[in-house]
Amino acid sequence: MIAAEQKARTTYDNILRLVDDPDVREPIKFLRQREIVHFQRFGECLRIAQDRGDCKNFYAINQSFDK
Repeated sequence: MIAAEQKARTTYDNILRLVDDPDVREPIKFLRQREIVHFQRFGECLRIAQDRGDCKNFYAINQSFDK
């Protein structure tokens, strides 16, 4: 997911370099900012999941969960 957000941001950056029309630029700027926020939030979630990865309640690596 994080890579997709970065790719979308790059696409929006490239569009902004090519377009002069304010009616096109403003929505693209909004979408670009939204991708930046998504990237930040996904990064925070990944960091939290990694920090809690050794927690007993984390089912993905909890051996007792699959019993």
